[in-house]
Amino acid sequence: MHPPTAVLLHGKGEDEVKTRVCELLGIEHPIIQGGMVWIATPELASAVSNAGGLGQLTSGKDPEKLRASIRQTKEMTDKPFGVNIPLLLENAPDLIQVAIDEKVQVVITSAGNPAKFTGHIKEQGIRVCHVVPSVRMAQKAEGSGVDLLVAEGWEAGGHNAYDDVTLMALVPQVVDAVQVPVVAAGGIADARGFVAAFALGAEAVQLGTRFVMTKECVAHEKYKEAVAAAPDTGTVITGRTFGPTRILKNKLAEDIISWEYQGVSAKEILERLGAGRSEKALLHGDMEEGSPMIGQIAGMIDEILSVQEVFDLILGEVKPALERLQKTLGS
Repeated sequence: MHPPTAVLLHGKGEDEVKTRVCELLGIEHPIIQGGMVWIATPELASAVSNAGGLGQLTSGKDPEKLRASIRQTKEMTDKPFGVNIPLLLENAPDLIQVAIDEKVQVVITSAGNPAKFTGHIKEQGIRVCHVVPSVRMAQKAEGSGVDLLVAEGWEAGGHNAYDDVTLMALVPQVVDAVQVPVVAAGGIADARGFVAAFALGAEAVQLGTRFVMTKECVAHEKYKEAVAAAPDTGTVITGRTFGPTRILKNKLAEDIISWEYQGVSAKEILERLGAGRSEKALLHGDMEEGSPMIGQIAGMIDEILSVQEVFDLILGEVKPALERLQKTLGS
C-alpha cells in the first residue's frame, strides 16, 4: 500500500489539494480535462489550463491541424496543457512529432502500447501519461517509463475497454500495483467524486462529461441539451464486438445493439455505420443517427457552466464534503 500523497494545504481562506501530479505537470489543481474527440479544442483546453488544471487537445488525424491547434492554444494560455494521441492511429508517430516540435508540456497516449514512443518523448523533456483500463496494462505502461497513468473506469464516455472494470474497483488495484501517480477517470463530476477518487488512492481526477457541459466547449447545443436531459440510465455501451463505446441512448444505439444481438458481423456493422458518426452528434447535433459519446455521470449534470465555475464548484465543496464524511464516520 502506498502512503497518502495528497496534502490539504490551508491558505488564502480556502483549501488546496497538492499532489505529485501537480508537481509533475506544473499545475495548480489536480484536475485534468479529458481529450474528447472533436471537442477538446484550444478554447476548452486553454480555459482549463487557465483555471489551474491541465487542458488537453484532441490530436485529430491531421498533423498540420494539430500544429495549428497547439499554436492557437499557446496564444490563449501560458500554462501547461497536453495533447491526447490514440496510438492506434496509423500516423500516431507524425502526431507525436508535432507535439515534440511544438514543445507541448504533456503527451497523453491511449489505445495502444506506449513502449515504442515513451523514451523518445521523454528525451525531449515532455511528460508522458498513458490511459489504462486494467492493472495489467498499467504495469506494462509503467514498465515503458511513463510518468503517470490515467486509470479509466467503465463509467467513462466514449471508447472503452472490453473488460468492464468500474472506477471503484480499478483505481485502488492500479494504485497498489504501480509506483507512478494515478489519475482517476470516469464518473466524476463534483467534489464528492473528487474526494472519493483520492480516498481510493488517486492523485488527480480527469473529467470529460463535466467539461462537455461548459460554455467554452464547442459541442453542439442539441448535444448539450440531450446530455442535460439524460437520466442516470441514459447511456449504453455499444459495439461490444468491435469496440465498446459509451453513448447516449438513441436510435443508433438501438440499431447497433440489435445488429449485434442478431449476430451481424463486426465487419458488416462497421460498413453500415461508415465514418463520422461521432462528429455528426458532437458537432452537428444529430441525436438520432450520430454517436453522442458521454459518460454515465451525465445523469447528474443539468446545467452549463463556465470552466472556472466548474473549478470553483468542485474545489469549493471539497472541505464541506470532507467534513460530512468525518461526521458520518464519527471522527
